[in-house]
Amino acid sequence: MSTAPPTGPIAGLTHQFADTVPDLAVPWRAAPVGDPTVLVLDDAVARDLGLDPERLRTPAGLAFLAGQEAGLAGTGARPVAQVYAGHQFGGYSPRLGDGRALLLGELTTPAGELRDLHLKGSGATPLSRGGDGLAAVGPMLREHLVSTALHAMGVPTTRALAVLATGGTVQRDTPLPGALLVRTARSHLRVGSAQYARALAGGEPDAQSLQPLAHLVALALLRHYPDDVDTPTPALTLLTRVCEAQARLVAAWMGIGFIHGVLNTDNVLLSGESIDFGPCAFLEAFDPATVYSSIDHDGRYAWGRQPEITEWNLARLAEALLPLIDRDQPAAIEAATQALGTFRHTYGPAWQDGLLRKLGLADAPTRVPGEQLTSLVTGLLDLMRAERVDLTGFHRALSDAARGRPEGVRDQVLDRERLDAWLAQWQALGPDPEAMDRVNPLYVPRNRQTQEALDAADAGDLGPYERLLAAVRDPFTERPGLEYYTEPAPEAFAAGFRTFCGT
Repeated sequence: MSTAPPTGPIAGLTHQFADTVPDLAVPWRAAPVGDPTVLVLDDAVARDLGLDPERLRTPAGLAFLAGQEAGLAGTGARPVAQVYAGHQFGGYSPRLGDGRALLLGELTTPAGELRDLHLKGSGATPLSRGGDGLAAVGPMLREHLVSTALHAMGVPTTRALAVLATGGTVQRDTPLPGALLVRTARSHLRVGSAQYARALAGGEPDAQSLQPLAHLVALALLRHYPDDVDTPTPALTLLTRVCEAQARLVAAWMGIGFIHGVLNTDNVLLSGESIDFGPCAFLEAFDPATVYSSIDHDGRYAWGRQPEITEWNLARLAEALLPLIDRDQPAAIEAATQALGTFRHTYGPAWQDGLLRKLGLADAPTRVPGEQLTSLVTGLLDLMRAERVDLTGFHRALSDAARGRPEGVRDQVLDRERLDAWLAQWQALGPDPEAMDRVNPLYVPRNRQTQEALDAADAGDLGPYERLLAAVRDPFTERPGLEYYTEPAPEAFAAGFRTFCGT
């Protein structure tokens, strides 16, 4: 007996953000998409959201994913472009916002959690600043690939529900096939959101003018730190919690060699999730000064600078929140400075803990003097920098060394005497190779393989992308036939490799 397909709206959407902070929301609609088709749809993400993946693949589901009127009818959606400010490469822009994106609304998951449903590449908005508001296949697939990989490695991140082909053409340096990203997140509240809300209050703010900022703080606590919604110091508590969350996030990035590439304040989420993967890449040859982004001319967002830049960004959040922390400015500055210290207090232990886990020594702090561990870690980082080893491959090869097979890791260095001395110091502490394999990925979106897959997708061949995606979905389990995805790029490729924003 056949079952009739379900009818009615694909999902119910709320509009908590638009209702709570209307000063940061511009009602808008997605540009028409004549014939959207699925390039990739993540069934697991759909089910986590309480959506039926098969229904999403129907014409009604595609209209919903593309933010079209027919697909949103009956859902309760009130799409908005979010407004925010931001420091971009250190320079302040007072009004940025969703120039090619829309928040369709919020979904309540089967677990009772609220998740944003958000489009990218949905057409120009009043915040487009002269851009066309569109997106191309390659950059949107990069967003899907990188967020999938980060999630698989246990790193907090926004997720990509789907990438749709729009059937249109996007004009960049060359004509490219158009695409639309459907993204989900715990929220899209940013440091830049707080900066914009603070600017609305003017130079001499009072309780009335500070209401948008106060509402934003309350919403962020409700969405991300619900145990603190009744705190007597909402703004100060939020600052502290965001510092903690961002410290843990950046420590996780550093451990896997992830380079965000454009770590502006409008790309720092109050939830502590990773967002916006335009010029991002993964570090291969170990050098803390590594930059891949074509627009990061001064190395502001190099791999090794990400902790200090994130701390700088959080200082901008603190500045925005000062009037809510204390009406007495010196007292507010003192309290905010103490809260900002939470970043370093959290980052240092998180970074060391991550490194020790990668070395199979998670329990070492309970049995090894701190000075000895510091010497071990410092010696390793100095060795890796001097030898420019492949970050991912080197750590994975250490697992074999812990099993008594050091050949793979020795093959990656020239100064084997120095390496052997370090290996002896490390092995004396009893590293656990099985534990290492659970935290050291074998497959990450390596730069050459990623670029090849995206170039092929732009040309209409999704095969290379799908194979790379399958590898990074399960990054820790070695599988035959995937050896290519463990290979670092040859020097000729790496020397000239650059990433781009895709706008």
